[in-house]
Amino acid sequence: MLEYALESSGGGAGVPLRELALVGLTAAGITYFLTSLVRVCAVRFGAVAVPRQRDVHVIPTPRLGGVGMYIGIVCAIGLAAQLPALNRGFSYTHDMLAVITAGLVIVLVGVIDDRWGLDALTKFVGQLTAAGVLVIMGVSWYLLYVPFADIGTVVLDPLQAGLLTVAITVTTINAINFVDGLDGLAAGLGLIAASAICLFSLGLLHDQGGDVSYYPPALITVALAGACLGFLPHNFSPARIFMGDSGAMLIGLMLAAASTSASGRVARSAYGPADMFTLLSPLILVAAVMFIPMLDMIMAVIRRTRAGVGFYTPDKMHLHHRLLELGHSQRRVALLIYLWVGVLAFSVAAGSLLPLEVVMPLFFGGLVIALAATFAPRLSRRFAR
Repeated sequence: MLEYALESSGGGAGVPLRELALVGLTAAGITYFLTSLVRVCAVRFGAVAVPRQRDVHVIPTPRLGGVGMYIGIVCAIGLAAQLPALNRGFSYTHDMLAVITAGLVIVLVGVIDDRWGLDALTKFVGQLTAAGVLVIMGVSWYLLYVPFADIGTVVLDPLQAGLLTVAITVTTINAINFVDGLDGLAAGLGLIAASAICLFSLGLLHDQGGDVSYYPPALITVALAGACLGFLPHNFSPARIFMGDSGAMLIGLMLAAASTSASGRVARSAYGPADMFTLLSPLILVAAVMFIPMLDMIMAVIRRTRAGVGFYTPDKMHLHHRLLELGHSQRRVALLIYLWVGVLAFSVAAGSLLPLEVVMPLFFGGLVIALAATFAPRLSRRFAR
């Protein structure tokens, strides 16, 4: 589908697919091999998750997998800076440097939390700091398309852009962190979400004939997708290591940064005012990618507020807990959530590359399959009677 979308209108003009694939494979390989070393170090460092009543795992498991992922991402972006086909993208923007710097901040906060534990307020301040680093280094939602009241495209002032970017970034970080409660879940969601945003970014690159200023969101997402792919073999059920907050918050930060980077690169001159979907696609893509994690987070906040406890108070009523109660195994729960997020995210990303009359049947077909798979245990028990 990607090759069709990129080549049907003229050969994928200027899109460095092979080089981007090499960057992703580099992130995957380095993350895969480093994670084994990080696992040993985490045990010696004392960063081990001891099973609690609300946890799904039953044996002590080391954390800090996010450290290996971060190093893999940094090495992959460093390689991209040396490749002739990609290094020009570093000359016109500081987006990649901003992601590396903000990522270091969020990983350090996560490492401290994974080892010693942080209260919710301190961790929130760390998230705000990382998001602020993105804004200070120029990664902001400075363009926003408003489809009603004939407002059109709004150019945000620095304060508005900064506040919107921080809000989206912190929300995305916490959505991924909330859903990280099952082996392989956050890493798989990160892989799917990053791949979907990468697909959208490649569409932008193609539309602009390979303009190097459009490289950042594709580079950020391909490096993140590679790191998640390299980490998954260690983390899929039964997990030998957890990514911990250092990894989950890193995924959320990078997804928000990639979407923010892509938001300012939809060429308004390339689309007519009536093409509302394309102009809104960065925001729609963020919503689609994060819909399931954010729904879980919002339900948790409402549930805990009604119970009269803090919204950060842990419980055993997350989406993955409910799917386990339906009769799914841990592996099937992870695969089910992958399916739901994949259907939503790739449908939106494909909508920017393919005609909607092609995308919509695929989208509804995916929803039917996801619904059938979700309620399969209940249906099988009913028919067994």
